[in-house]
Amino acid sequence: MEQEQNDQSYLARLIKTRNDLAKEVDVVKSKRDAIVDVARSAGRDILSDDEEREFREFVTKIKGLDAELKAKDVLIADLDEENQRRSELRAGAAIADRASSKLESVNEQATYVKRGKNSFFTDLADVALGRDNSGHAQERLRRHQQDVQSLPEYAEYRTPLNTTVGDGGSFTPPAYLLDQYIPFARPGRPFADLVVNEALPGGTMQVNVPKINTGTAVGWQVNQNTALGETDLTDSYVTGNVCTIGGNQTISRQLLDQAGIAIDQLVFRDLVAGHAQFLDAQLWTGSGSSGQVQGVDGLSGIQTVPAGGLTIQYVYAAVANAIQAVWTSRFAAPDAILMHPRRWGWFLSLLDANDRPLFVGDAYSPMNAAGLFDNVAPEAVVGRMHGLPVITDPNIPTTISGNQDAIYVVRSSDIVLFESGVRAEAFREPLAAQLSVLLQVSSYIAFVSRYPNSIVEITGFSPPTWGS
Repeated sequence: MEQEQNDQSYLARLIKTRNDLAKEVDVVKSKRDAIVDVARSAGRDILSDDEEREFREFVTKIKGLDAELKAKDVLIADLDEENQRRSELRAGAAIADRASSKLESVNEQATYVKRGKNSFFTDLADVALGRDNSGHAQERLRRHQQDVQSLPEYAEYRTPLNTTVGDGGSFTPPAYLLDQYIPFARPGRPFADLVVNEALPGGTMQVNVPKINTGTAVGWQVNQNTALGETDLTDSYVTGNVCTIGGNQTISRQLLDQAGIAIDQLVFRDLVAGHAQFLDAQLWTGSGSSGQVQGVDGLSGIQTVPAGGLTIQYVYAAVANAIQAVWTSRFAAPDAILMHPRRWGWFLSLLDANDRPLFVGDAYSPMNAAGLFDNVAPEAVVGRMHGLPVITDPNIPTTISGNQDAIYVVRSSDIVLFESGVRAEAFREPLAAQLSVLLQVSSYIAFVSRYPNSIVEITGFSPPTWGS
């Protein structure tokens, strides 16, 4: 690369020299032509002896400069052709490198694969318990760390890792286990997945999101040449504490050693499913103290609308009221309605005076329906009301004022959940005496509502009754 840079620099200097020569040729030609012009202006067709001698000197000099100029042009062309060849060779080398990388990625297998002979959690336990006499488990964990940093299937799970292999050494679980995070964990956290998800910054125990409290002001200029009014902008921070969520699973050494099933998948599936459900529930009910995030319930600044009664007329009007409350205070539209599955079930059970359902599917091309249902699921986008998607979340509490649930109208883009990567660890103490190993999954989160007034809670929903 250095030689190539030197060649490029030499070529640039050579081109400059060539251009200077061309300019010099033009100057000499002008001087030569000036001799003839002077003779003609004097009415002479023949040059004097001195003029002829000077004319011939200029012709000889021009001939030499032309030869030098031609030599420079040949050299420049050769160097330019060489550079072009190098560029083509580099392009070919790059293609070869990409092909080689693809070939290596195809041929290279991760250390821990589904149905493979190596067990991630067993290796964690063996290292933690000091049973890795051969060092093979520690070597596999070390290679797994390299897999996390290099293999494409781990790209979205890369987080700063503790690379110390031993008691408490933490590792990102294998990709085939992390892939199970989607089908087994995500359906358990519909609200957490609805809001804005950001990676949790490292090196802090608080996340501060800047917020403008009072803006600038604009008004009339009362008279010409008088000062305009000025109101200073004031700002502050919305703070979210970094909290820890984790779960343990005690496994006997006999199970790790002798199990004929894929214990990795069972343990990780249970822990992550519980982790997801607990996280989502805390976004609703967290107290903001004792190591908890501040959930929506109890969040200062959210708006409240009473249902007024358990009829479609009252509830339908309350939802419309909640939507306009976001419009008029946040000056932006809400984007979702969230409710407990039992409340959506109650909506689906409602009939009009002719015993026709008020909530029907799109396939029926309904007219004057109170709402539409698109999906039959306990945790998903299940339908629409007032043009907004309805999302059911079983983690919404049903113990408000004793046994009530609530409906929430939200602008989800105003709510931010910061999450770290999920970590897995193995510990032999304090369970070594009973031949047990403690497997653990944990993560760090912070939860912030940038505009609490973009959340409206509709209250007053006692348990529904079914039928008459």
